Amino acid sequence: MEFNKKYYEEQFEQLIELGRIVKSGASFKIKLFLKKAENSLQIAEFHKNIKPNKDQPEKIYWDYWAITISYYSMLYAAKAAILSKGYETKDHNSTQIALGYLMVPDEIEKEYLELLNMSYKIFEDEYVKYFEDAKRESYIARYSAIKTYTERRLNEIFENATKFIAKISLILQDEV
Repeated sequence: MEFNKKYYEEQFEQLIELGRIVKSGASFKIKLFLKKAENSLQIAEFHKNIKPNKDQPEKIYWDYWAITISYYSMLYAAKAAILSKGYETKDHNSTQIALGYLMVPDEIEKEYLELLNMSYKIFEDEYVKYFEDAKRESYIARYSAIKTYTERRLNEIFENATKFIAKISLILQDEV
């Protein structure tokens, strides 16, 4: 599905009206959220790589948490990025909408960043898709009775979280 910036803009405005996205000057939280994201990613990696012994829960239960923690690491990084634009979000869905609206540049913004040799600051819509995918899988892992994950799928979610956090850290490097 192609990224629809107009949709994100409309949703963003509605969520502001509902108070689920609010203006904020709490830029000191940017560094705190990034640190929380990076440390959570390390904890997710620990869960992903654990080889449980016979006295510990089966590997599948560690995988659930690896996916959930990977998603939350992305959530914290997203909250840092959104704060850098002067807003805070109140829930997961509003975070996804604010991320897409505030961080994905339109074509004119992309050209401007490329012209200034700042293309590293371009947050592509694929990162919003990584966030949405991890959010969905985290929800399933938390609320379904059972779902098995292949090692490939678990690694994909973790790798996407790693790329997501690295990209936001790179974009925000001048602000922290």
